[in-house]
Amino acid sequence: MHLTSLRSTLGRAGALAGAAVASGIGALALANTATRDFTLRRESLAILPPGQPDFTILHISDVHMVPGQDSKTLWLRSLAELNPDLVVNTGDNLSHKNGVDALITALGPLLAFPGVFVPGSNCYFAPRPRNPLAYVGRRKDPSSTLRHDPRDELDWKRMHRAFALAGWQNASNRAFSLPVRGLRVDVTGVDDPHLLRDRFAGWPTGSSTDSSSPHLRLALTHAPYRAVLDVFARAQPDLILAGHTHGGQIDVPRYGALVSNCDLPTGQASGLSWWASQGRRAPLNVSAGIGSSRMVPFRVACPPEASLLTLTSR
Repeated sequence: MHLTSLRSTLGRAGALAGAAVASGIGALALANTATRDFTLRRESLAILPPGQPDFTILHISDVHMVPGQDSKTLWLRSLAELNPDLVVNTGDNLSHKNGVDALITALGPLLAFPGVFVPGSNCYFAPRPRNPLAYVGRRKDPSSTLRHDPRDELDWKRMHRAFALAGWQNASNRAFSLPVRGLRVDVTGVDDPHLLRDRFAGWPTGSSTDSSSPHLRLALTHAPYRAVLDVFARAQPDLILAGHTHGGQIDVPRYGALVSNCDLPTGQASGLSWWASQGRRAPLNVSAGIGSSRMVPFRVACPPEASLLTLTSR
């Protein structure tokens, strides 16, 4: 090959390589920008006792707060304008050791409403870079809770105290009732199944007239593993709420999620669906989440979201 021809060939190869790199950088930039395309998904469910007025639940999950996320803070604060009857937070609130103050600032207006919550692993520990394949389709090894570096522990106790001082109740492996607008809301929840900390507490017990009063049964988990959902469905809740999946986070347009970060079918990685076990079934709302791990700050075809669920009478 002549020197001139070789130079021409190398020049074309370099141009193609440069174009590929530029295209990749552009795609990453767009995927990062998409983490700020906040959306509100609205759903309606006829699950309240007959004659009961409409009841709204604001479901938030996977905030993954990092200091300096001003657009996320403003959007979260604006959700208070929805005036929900109940706020449900299904965990993974943090993504940085200094994220608690920023989180409380962002959630401040929502803390004025009745609320319940369960934690996720990124409430307890800051994220570290990991092989994404390690998260696909399986629960973690039981010893995984021992492998966290103590230096990664987040100030979850202060976060939980702030929630408690505002009146939000922790449903981790607990069951309780709270009255909201004349409706008895029975709540059962589990600690994070992704860390194998889940223990089902059943339903709360109360007075002998409980069955005659209007009530709503909610079951909460951060990670929607099949085993947890099976237990919940057999306990006959009116609604199951979960997060964790990020809706797949990097989805294929017109196809959806490729992974759910647990053993939940990818077709149910976000949105409202049904979960059935042994002839019992319950509606399941899986939030696609508001944030993303700071180690993977990208979203593709899966915008960050909160859910406003309007419950109506049967």
